[in-house]
Amino acid sequence: MADITNRATRRSTLIGINVGMALETFDFTAYAIFAPFFARSIFNPADPTAALLATMAVFGAAFLVRPFGAVAFGWLADRKGRKFALISAVICASCGLLLVGLAPSYQTAGLTGACVLLFARLLQGVAHTGEVAAAYTYIAETAPSRSRGLWASSLYASSLIAVVIANIVGLILSSVMNQSQLTSWGWRIPFFIGACLGLLSLVLRRNMVETEAFMRQAARGVMPQKKNPMWRELWNNKAAGARVFLLAGSNAVFFYAWAISGPSWGISILKLSPTHALWSAIIAQLVCVIALPFLGALSDRIGRRASYCIYGVAVAALSFPLHHLAQGGGTWQFALAMSIALFIFAFNGSMFPALLAELFPAGIRASGVALPYSLSAMVFAGTAPFLQQWLGQQGLGNVFVMYTAAMALLGAVVMIFTKETSRVDLTD
Repeated sequence: MADITNRATRRSTLIGINVGMALETFDFTAYAIFAPFFARSIFNPADPTAALLATMAVFGAAFLVRPFGAVAFGWLADRKGRKFALISAVICASCGLLLVGLAPSYQTAGLTGACVLLFARLLQGVAHTGEVAAAYTYIAETAPSRSRGLWASSLYASSLIAVVIANIVGLILSSVMNQSQLTSWGWRIPFFIGACLGLLSLVLRRNMVETEAFMRQAARGVMPQKKNPMWRELWNNKAAGARVFLLAGSNAVFFYAWAISGPSWGISILKLSPTHALWSAIIAQLVCVIALPFLGALSDRIGRRASYCIYGVAVAALSFPLHHLAQGGGTWQFALAMSIALFIFAFNGSMFPALLAELFPAGIRASGVALPYSLSAMVFAGTAPFLQQWLGQQGLGNVFVMYTAAMALLGAVVMIFTKETSRVDLTD
């Protein structure tokens, strides 16, 4: 049985799980940040607007294959182990990052570069589903029962640290390179950095231990078999699956709009300089990173429902004021709006991984999280950056803000009708 009680083992476990989560978020953030530059390299540069929209469409296409990744990696995590699924996911993600960095330009190979980019993003989409489901399950099963919110907050903290690193890389590159250099080859650098980070994550995860909950399931012989009990169990837990779908959608739209594609929105729609937009994002993301552990610990005390409802009501009430503040024309307004938005998100993100894992029994926990989460990501997260860019270019930014507020409020309503899960025993 896995021993997670030793302090050194706990530390190495947390590092291993969080470096992999950071890799996934670094990948998506680097893509969103550098999209305005490599859009004109990979796609036809004659129409920059069409090239950017095509680039964002490829970003969204990665979400279309997430259900396939959910089925594959969810089954692997519930049958072969959480550790096995986590290692497999980081290998796929690293290969995808390397392919993006190596994609040929439109001038060199025509549409071949776009095809390579699309394939790489599809591979990363499959990997990301496996990463999220296995990581959420692993961290919840390893954490002390009364500190799951605190431990789970490390996943979003590491993800946002990766976002900060991606923004710093963007800031450095935009400071030392001109736009022509960034468009030509500079945009490739962050993807090569991400591939190297993937190797580090692979080494760390090889030394991780399996969770106690999975080992108990294996000892009892109640893991999903090759035929189909997993599907039967998922159907029996369809109410929990519906909750995951709606809560993940509520979470994703707001997070992707502000944390992931926020800088790109600031550059392309608000016409901020890349340097100012990226500095604003870095400040806001650090605010969120600092808030996450405190709000994760708070959710262990007041419960998941209360934390989520604070998030949902705050987003619904403040989305329009924050949107108008960001459009104020100055860097400080944009930075302040992002900081407030991501602080509000921390009420949700801090305990979100624990919440999803707590909704399912151990035997199908990874699959139960993976499938509805991936479907939600395909519908909501994958379309959010595209909608934000397209509606902004049409002068309909308020429509996207209304959509964001409505999704957050929907999540709060779902949580009102969900039993409190913070004291659930995850070993059964």
